[in-house]
Amino acid sequence: MLPAGRHLPRLLIIAGSDSGGGAGIQADVKTALALGVDGYAAITALTVQNTLGVHGVWEVPQPALMAQIDAVLATGVVAVKTGMLHSAMVIDTVIGRIGAVVRAGLPLVVDPVMVAKGGHRLLREDAIAALTTRMLPLATIVTPNLPEAEVLTGRKIATVDDMIAAGRSLIGMGARSALIKGGHMSGDTLSDILVIAGATGLDPVTVTRFDGPRIDSRHTHGTGCTMASAIAAGLARERATADAVAIARSYVRQAMLAAPGLGHGHGPLRHDWNRRTA
Repeated sequence: MLPAGRHLPRLLIIAGSDSGGGAGIQADVKTALALGVDGYAAITALTVQNTLGVHGVWEVPQPALMAQIDAVLATGVVAVKTGMLHSAMVIDTVIGRIGAVVRAGLPLVVDPVMVAKGGHRLLREDAIAALTTRMLPLATIVTPNLPEAEVLTGRKIATVDDMIAAGRSLIGMGARSALIKGGHMSGDTLSDILVIAGATGLDPVTVTRFDGPRIDSRHTHGTGCTMASAIAAGLARERATADAVAIARSYVRQAMLAAPGLGHGHGPLRHDWNRRTA
């Protein structure tokens, strides 16, 4: 816990809004606060969602997106997390506003949100190249699930060795680390693979495998957003990348186990499980 009277670290979250409250900006802000970080929002799109799926998407006008980012950066932030960046124009706009501070050392967590749980596509085809060639080289860590990692790397991923290879590919594209999430794998035990680049181009990468039992639950809406925001909160609290990932994984697992049981489709997590009193 932070000492009384001390300001919480500030995290800039650039992502879409989820009217259902389980993913996107809403999940990001809940996660940040639960982990001792103040989440500030710049909304890229308004989505119409509930536990049954995404029913509409409206893009936020470019001047409004730029103004949001500039206003938050002016207050002083210690880390940035991106989520739904649905078009090449949005990606270019975001990079234009945060590129300088990220290159100067501000940690950046990139969650390459491509498809919603219900199957609605959230990243346009024209945006994939911009994400891989322009956003990944800025990333402190990129956090794809298996389908996203396959799209980003052009690799088929069926085994843990494939996950490691995909992580290495993402490092080769410029990301400083990559967390390949194994939730789409079959089996009772699931693995996430963290690949971290060496300090120099000559140093070998570090590979860490996180294993855990599968949680049999329909309450998985927002798990990707929550994981990335939890990692960003750890980096904002000056945790090492591997430590931030380990804490985030534990937080997400407990939030799934404590899910409130809402909705008739993919239900939300219980983001305040570690702070609730009832």
